[in-house]
Amino acid sequence: MSARARDVAAPALLFVALIGLWEVAAQTGVLADVLLTEQGAGGGGDAEFLVPAPSDIADALWNDRDLLAEDAWVTLREVVLGFALALVSGLALAVLIHLSKTTRRAVYPLLVASQTIPIVVLAPILVVWFGFGIFPKLLIIALICFFPITVNAYDGLRSVDPDLLKMMRTLGAGRGQTLRRAELPWALPFIFSGAKIAVAVAVIGAVFAEWAGADSGLGHLILVSSGELSTSLTFAAIVVLSAIAICLFALLALVERRVVTWKEGPSS
Repeated sequence: MSARARDVAAPALLFVALIGLWEVAAQTGVLADVLLTEQGAGGGGDAEFLVPAPSDIADALWNDRDLLAEDAWVTLREVVLGFALALVSGLALAVLIHLSKTTRRAVYPLLVASQTIPIVVLAPILVVWFGFGIFPKLLIIALICFFPITVNAYDGLRSVDPDLLKMMRTLGAGRGQTLRRAELPWALPFIFSGAKIAVAVAVIGAVFAEWAGADSGLGHLILVSSGELSTSLTFAAIVVLSAIAICLFALLALVERRVVTWKEGPSS
């Protein structure tokens, strides 16, 4: 077996084993007794529906596929648009604070401080300000994605090899040319690193946004189904959310491999 096959086989076998243990524990009522001690003592069977087995989740994925697909499309659109907004604004700010010391000294501390505000607190405020449309949801997702993109892009821009910058000056390159031809290409691995982190957590922002005010989307579906104790459907929606995040992460990784053909930055 090749090294690559072993790398894939090991986590796959562990995943299958964990799913198998989960299935057995849920079907026998052991999981309900452990997780729901108060209800489970002597009556775990009555609480088993609160702890769905993987087979129950699979049934929900199939039986409610139309509902899940419809809500997944709503959430996917929000995630992609919110991530795109964060990517454009984050790169712009990273370049700005890289080029201007005054802006960096004024803005960078505020950028760090902004991460101390829980997004779950901001979400309902933004909905009150901007209504129940898509715009506040995009803002919430963008706020979650903005920090890793900006910080990683800035770190990449300021990590350029000094010899490369000296060579650009020797060749008579202006500040804009140096940025376009040396600094931005050098920072690409850092930018992709921040973007992959951001897109992975963007689905969390979408869930918070939909909890704050929405009538569709996977976050809304999770909120409604959990309130109705439809835990199989709740877990099915979580599975779809995870699949969206994994697919978007893999897509960015694929683009990175095609675009970044050298070994610099955090991706090396």
